[in-house]
Amino acid sequence: MDITLEDNASYATIVDALQRCGAEDAVCCGTEILFNSAKQALVQEKLSGVTLQLLDTDGYAIRQVTSRRRGDQVPVPDRLNDRQITVIRALEKVLRHCQKEGIQLIGYSDELVALPAQIKPEAIASACALDIETYGAYRGAEALTPDAGTLINDVLP
Repeated sequence: MDITLEDNASYATIVDALQRCGAEDAVCCGTEILFNSAKQALVQEKLSGVTLQLLDTDGYAIRQVTSRRRGDQVPVPDRLNDRQITVIRALEKVLRHCQKEGIQLIGYSDELVALPAQIKPEAIASACALDIETYGAYRGAEALTPDAGTLINDVLP
């Protein structure tokens, strides 16, 4: 059964409709604003298994979302999950800040070092180079080659 919300539905009305929505049901919205409000309510109320639909003027669904708990999501073996993608986006923001502040990151084998932007990357032994603790998250490209042999990280605890 579809539950259709009025365009001027209050937060309480939206939440009530979301809570009444079963696994085979959908909460239908006629405007983008209402659809976004219902999505926010869905997240705020932490409801899972609820389907929201944005309908066009002819009653066809043009957008649809279904809420799920993280534990319910089936991991895809060769893909990054949502949390991992969020961490990568945060890392990209940090790298943007590094660029704005004149910091360059240079990868040497399995080490990552920071240098002021005005120092040439060839200055490996520069006194101003700062080793970055990567907690094992950074591995140089040499670690990916099959003939790399035993890596120091493979023998150290």
